[in-house]
Parts: sequence; structure tokens; C-alpha cells
Amino acid sequence: MFMWFLVFWAIVLLFFMSVGGYFMFRKFMKVLPKADGKSKLDWQNHYVDASRHLWTDDSKAFLEKLVSPVPGPFRDIARHSIAARIGQVTLESGASEVTRDHCIEGYILATPKRDHKSLIEFLNKNDIDYSNMRHLLEAP
Repeated sequence: MFMWFLVFWAIVLLFFMSVGGYFMFRKFMKVLPKADGKSKLDWQNHYVDASRHLWTDDSKAFLEKLVSPVPGPFRDIARHSIAARIGQVTLESGASEVTRDHCIEGYILATPKRDHKSLIEFLNKNDIDYSNMRHLLEAP
């Protein structure tokens, strides 16, 4: 009986180490520099810092609404990556402040294509008009 207990715990520990290793590897891949010498995280930090002065209270509140479906432990990371993408969209458009349209476009671009179905459900449920951004969404 004790032997089966040890085998069970060995399998459980192996499973947890595999899951942790997977997420650590994903984080490691984001830190590796690309061809331009900056990593994905470096670019995210750049766009967040460069667009910090463009955010209004309304756009910050809208960002909080957009990240609300993300589970709590992952919300800070999601907020940062979505804010970076919104900042990139805003800076590339040359706007003087972050608008709702910038937020929606950045939110769609920051969301992986595999999650577009749930993204569309969330936008529809909250009556957020994304009709001019439909071309960015992959058909579910």
C-alpha cells in the first residue's frame, strides 16, 4: 500500500513540475531577443512607458473592464500585455490620447486567435461595438 502511495505522489510531482516547466519555458521564450535585439517583453515595456501619458481615466477604466474576464492570478500579466498593444496602436496612429477604439483594437490584437470566440462573446455580452474591427477577428 505504501508503495502505491509513493508511486501516486511521484506521478503528481512529475505532473506539477511539467506544468511549471511549461510556463517557465514560455516566459523564457518571451525574454529571448529577436532580430532587432529586443525581446517581446522589452517591446511591451517600451510601449507601456511611451504611451503612459496618453492614458485617460476613461481609457484606464475601460482597460479594467476588458481584462475583467481574465482569472485573477493572470490579470496583471494580461493587463500589461494588452496595455502594451493598445499603446502601440495609439502611438502608431499618432493620436493625442488613448480612445475606446484604440482599446478595442489593441485588445483584439493582443488576444490570441484561439481565444477570439470567447472575446467576441465578451464584447457582445457587454454591448461593446467592434463592428469596425471585424477584419481583425478570425472567423470562429
